[in-house]
Amino acid sequence: MTRLPGLLDTEAIRKDFPLLDRVVHDGKKMIYLDSAATSQKPRQVIDALTEYYEQHNANVHRGVHVLAEEATALYEGARDKVAAFINAPSRDEVIFTKNASESLNLVANMLGWADEPYRVDRETDIVITEMEHHSNIVPWQLLSQRTGAKLKWFGLTDDGRLDLSNIDEIITDRTKVVSFTLVSNLMGTINPVEAIIRRAQQVGALVVIDASQAAPHMVLDVQALQADFVAFTGHKMCGPTGIGVLWGRQELLEDLPPFLGGGEMIETVSMHSSTYAPAPHKFEAGTPPIAQAVGLGAAVDYLAAIGMDKIAAHEHAITEYAVKRLLDVPDLRIIGPSTAEDRGATISFTLGDIHPHDVGQVLDEQGIAVRVGHHCARPVCLRYGIPATTRASFYLYSTPAEVDALVAGLEHVRNFFG
Repeated sequence: MTRLPGLLDTEAIRKDFPLLDRVVHDGKKMIYLDSAATSQKPRQVIDALTEYYEQHNANVHRGVHVLAEEATALYEGARDKVAAFINAPSRDEVIFTKNASESLNLVANMLGWADEPYRVDRETDIVITEMEHHSNIVPWQLLSQRTGAKLKWFGLTDDGRLDLSNIDEIITDRTKVVSFTLVSNLMGTINPVEAIIRRAQQVGALVVIDASQAAPHMVLDVQALQADFVAFTGHKMCGPTGIGVLWGRQELLEDLPPFLGGGEMIETVSMHSSTYAPAPHKFEAGTPPIAQAVGLGAAVDYLAAIGMDKIAAHEHAITEYAVKRLLDVPDLRIIGPSTAEDRGATISFTLGDIHPHDVGQVLDEQGIAVRVGHHCARPVCLRYGIPATTRASFYLYSTPAEVDALVAGLEHVRNFFG
């Protein structure tokens, strides 16, 4: 058995994840290497969801009966847990959405409808990067088309990092918002946050960070980041699907207009006009994802008990080992950083002329689950002249033995295709 420094007790951790014991394809034990798409869920989260539906199910905030009060306490308690998890200055800065995509769309639409000094219009620029997930490209394209703002972006270097050589030309006095991913979902690149934010602050631009691939894997401190908005999703960090988070600075949430209208986000409504509730409820129209928030709260408890610093150290060790092993596979090309430094636990690669879909299918027959395609980051594939990639992504329950199985599986793929 390969032993690496910094590893968690994965034998104990894996006992918390029922699906990791599943057997597929003629008795092969599941090897799950697709956590960047969605993580598996520990028993603690599954039990929290079951208990909510069996014992506390009710709508929140409106009722005075015991179930409504219990559901409200659980829902708002989850907000407290998330606020502590990301070191938010106030619980009222934590907005629940259905996913990170909705969080990013929420920001884009708030800025499109805002008054000065936040309004995005034809006299302003929006800056993103070439490595973004489509969820952090399309909302800004839509806003640019609707307002006339100019959309600009940072390109990529040959080794999968942002090219900031022209940062003063990309981020200028016209720039109203800079939105970028903290960790690339395709390449695993960890971006230089401080340099980008420092330049954005020099010109007075707002900073939006997509932390979907960061929140599950490292300490996420929104105060230390010094961004204006941070978005992430629950299902990639051991939580259920259908729950996302948008954190925003209190003064911005107070000044910016709501995007969705409906119940709960109002103070008063007449046939002529309405007034809005304070944040966070101002941005949470209608019945929220109550059970999902409870599940996310349980996931936060689970991750915090292990320690995000320990999870990050574990993943770094696994990633370092995986990069080394994969680079020894003939004809394999890693797309993105080819070292474990400044990269997350996601590795995308091509294997000679074998199409990634074929690679994924043959690996699946061996019980190895990876992701194939452009991973909602097609501009990255275009940049590197490839149709798609195979992506292996690791998490707190991943082991060196699974890396070895992946490498052996890739040798089988090469032999299968001659």
